[in-house]
Amino acid sequence: MPRGIAYALVASALFGASTPLARALVGAVDPLWMAGVLYAGSGIGLSLALALRHWGAAGSHRRVAPIAPRDRVWLAAAVMAGGVVAPLLFTFGLRDTTGATASLLLNLETAFTVLIAWFVFGEHRNARVVVGMALIVVACGLLSSGGGFGGLARGALLIAAACLFWAVDNNLTRIVAANDAMLVAAAKGIVGGVVNVGLALALAGSVPPPLAALATGVVGLLGYGVSLVLFIFALRELGVSRASAYFSTAPFIGVAVAFGVLGEQPGLAFWIALPVMALGVWLHLSERHGHLHAHERLVHEHPHRHDDHHHHEHAFPWDGTEPHTHPHEHEPLAHVHPHFPDLHHRHEH
Repeated sequence: MPRGIAYALVASALFGASTPLARALVGAVDPLWMAGVLYAGSGIGLSLALALRHWGAAGSHRRVAPIAPRDRVWLAAAVMAGGVVAPLLFTFGLRDTTGATASLLLNLETAFTVLIAWFVFGEHRNARVVVGMALIVVACGLLSSGGGFGGLARGALLIAAACLFWAVDNNLTRIVAANDAMLVAAAKGIVGGVVNVGLALALAGSVPPPLAALATGVVGLLGYGVSLVLFIFALRELGVSRASAYFSTAPFIGVAVAFGVLGEQPGLAFWIALPVMALGVWLHLSERHGHLHAHERLVHEHPHRHDDHHHHEHAFPWDGTEPHTHPHEHEPLAHVHPHFPDLHHRHEH
């Protein structure tokens, strides 16, 4: 299995499990506090990991590289959309939905993300990918029709709006994906946590019980922090639409956890939608795309291995550790090989 697909699937599992687990904490944690603590847990945990990596790694190329100046505006916009607005909408919507229904609604994030990637950023698509994405959306519709939306319109609309803002975040994160993934995710967590905890202090009153706050922070670290780092890795390898297609398996993980943790029961719609979703994902897994394509000269910095796209010398002593990060230059190159619309293959067809 390609590395990018594995990243996307593990990220999906972590994010999918976080939704019903957060739903289980709704009674103990106010939505404003939940939005703040989920992201604060992510930001604090990843910042500690960054500090350990920065000071404990051997060699300057293993240290934390700052966000490239040209990417900072895009990152700020991504943080505002996905780290501040989306979690507020989501946690208030979560209060008025079941864990399973909330999990199923998250497929809207995938649909919005892919549509923006295709029609705003012009990411390449072919018939196989379009059919696979359509099947995933059909599965979402089947699940939603059996998810008991009656009387939950307000919660459903809030979660749908959160998915739209997360989709904007995903596409903006694509632009900054060459930067340190953990640093990008930590920035989202810290800013989102500070803003939403500040709002909670001003508007929500008393702080949540310590154990509930700790549990919420752990859910945030795994479901929003580690998951986001892996998703950024997947964006580099696969592009937005394909990474999001694999990430769309998250609602199934969420529904399974809702069944096991919250005692909710699967309906007929779940068992009908499961093979439809599986077929859609399989169409993406089995995609093979290769043709003669040209790479223009490019200078950038991102974690990389010395593969077919990274034949270069080093201006510093290198101990052979991979992946490693430093500014490097790509010479013009034309060749044929199977590829995704990843960091090095955003070309016209």
